[in-house]
Amino acid sequence: MKTIVVTLITLFTAVVGAIAQDFQGMAVYESKTSTADMMANFGGNREITPEMKKNIEERMKSMFEKTYILTFDKTTSTYKEEEKIEQPGQGGGGMRMMGSMMGGGGTQFKNVKDKTYTVDKEFFGKEFLIVDSLPKLEWKMEGETKQIGNYLCFKATAVRPVVESDFRNFRRKKEDEVKKEDSKQEEVAKTEVKTEEKAKTTNFMDGWEMPKEIIVTAWYTMDVPVPQGPENYWGLPGLILEVSDGKTTILCSKIVVNPKEKKEIKAPKNGKVVTQKEYDKIVADKMAEMREMNQGQGGRTQFRMGG
Repeated sequence: MKTIVVTLITLFTAVVGAIAQDFQGMAVYESKTSTADMMANFGGNREITPEMKKNIEERMKSMFEKTYILTFDKTTSTYKEEEKIEQPGQGGGGMRMMGSMMGGGGTQFKNVKDKTYTVDKEFFGKEFLIVDSLPKLEWKMEGETKQIGNYLCFKATAVRPVVESDFRNFRRKKEDEVKKEDSKQEEVAKTEVKTEEKAKTTNFMDGWEMPKEIIVTAWYTMDVPVPQGPENYWGLPGLILEVSDGKTTILCSKIVVNPKEKKEIKAPKNGKVVTQKEYDKIVADKMAEMREMNQGQGGRTQFRMGG
């Protein structure tokens, strides 16, 4: 009898282990980033007609409102933008580059067991493969709950440094800071630079800044007990269904546990391998180069949104 019980326990353990190993899920996320700051900048420009403004708003919407698919198991996941048929005039290298700077990219792979991530990015026609350690977030459990769809979710918060190549949290400087900088430039103009030269050094980017860190609010459910989530968020005792970080909110709209068709979860491989810090510097150097070119053209900033 004892032998039979031991055999049954062994078989049960093997079955549970096989199920756990074969476990897979899929979650759909809607990502939205506020563009109020950016649109406010165009509001006072008389050269921009209502038709041009509407066109800008539509293109911004395509960049800042996206749908992503998270495919996950117990330890790994891929996070990728839902494939859509591009409309005429909305595709091209310029849009892909802007999308990359606004948090997008190819496939974002996470391995929470090894605490690493891999993501492929295209920037100015070059392919990069960022391979680095997952950010270690010190999650604080807040004790609040709310319902997201059919799932009971728990609130957690953390503070994280901003990724310097992710321009979604780019913000306008406070008015007093802008005035302070303007007064400094005026002093320089009086002593060193002529008025015309000062006009040439005026740049659209001068009134903007990137915060050093942001507060993250996440809602996770223990009904799906995996430490996974959208983008590089992870480390909670359940799947993260909602994230608010700065100007961006990512909300889960659908979950499928153990779908009939399993997908291979693997890291992307194409591109020049760099760390996140190295990629951030590449982006920063290119932006500085564009800024200098812009200053040489009289301070008029032009963004090509098409290909």
